[in-house]
Amino acid sequence: MPRRRYVWGMMRLGPVVILVTAISLAPRPTVAQSRPRITGTWRAQTPEGPREVVVRPDSSASYGEETVRWRIGADSLYLAFGDEWVGYVIAVKGSELTISGGDLEEPMKLKRIGPSTPRPDGIPLPDAPPMNRKPEAT
Repeated sequence: MPRRRYVWGMMRLGPVVILVTAISLAPRPTVAQSRPRITGTWRAQTPEGPREVVVRPDSSASYGEETVRWRIGADSLYLAFGDEWVGYVIAVKGSELTISGGDLEEPMKLKRIGPSTPRPDGIPLPDAPPMNRKPEAT
């Protein structure tokens, strides 16, 4: 009788063990997967004509003569201007990036046109402001 109870107990535990094993082996999103990939060269059509923005893995971004630092959250992008962070809401779908909020009057759409280019040697990476100066994204 004790052997029969043991076998019966193991048979009832079998599905639970399989379920726990399946859950533990299932792929989970990592922090990197939950944040959109924004590095690359992006182009926006503006009233003044096309403008390009280069977002690099070293946390620098350049547009025109300006180079700034960036940080990213799940749906937020923060750019360091001087000693402050400006927060934006972003959405990436394929090769399109939409930025809104912050100091923008209306959403801006950009299209990824290629990989990022290295920051030129003569362009320093600006210091990042303290994170306690980071606003909530709007």
